[in-house]
Amino acid sequence: MIIREIQKEDNAKIKEIIQDSLKKLGLAIPGTAYFDPQLSDLHDYYNNLKHAQYWVVEIEGEVVGGIGIAPFNEPDNVCELQKLYLSEKTQGYGMGKKLMETALSFASKHYAKCYLETKQELKTACILYEKFSFNLLAKPLSGSEHSAMDAWYIKELD
Repeated sequence: MIIREIQKEDNAKIKEIIQDSLKKLGLAIPGTAYFDPQLSDLHDYYNNLKHAQYWVVEIEGEVVGGIGIAPFNEPDNVCELQKLYLSEKTQGYGMGKKLMETALSFASKHYAKCYLETKQELKTACILYEKFSFNLLAKPLSGSEHSAMDAWYIKELD
């Protein structure tokens, strides 16, 4: 398993993984990452933001998932953990944990807090976030773009 920064040639594969995952969950709907305008070119999107990065996880030369960190509320020094997705065949092998460690290590160098949005029904993801000391919020932070989400978490970074 290799975790590395996204390259231009990874764009199509990551988009496919994200959209396939959301389709299988019945979440190919407005208000989710499925329709994010930057989804076709995550490489350029993250590279054109200050203190942002997207990583992919690769197994035997195949990109099987990824995770991103981007600014969310700069005046409050808050970033957002974004687009943590793994292909179905690779779930349950600890890759999500490794991606989280990579993303949060980067985030802690640039931000005071990390925010994320998800769905309560994604129980495995929620358990992972809680293991990383994310705390459930009662409502989304101001500026949220994913209206279909119903679980919002925040974490104090070291």
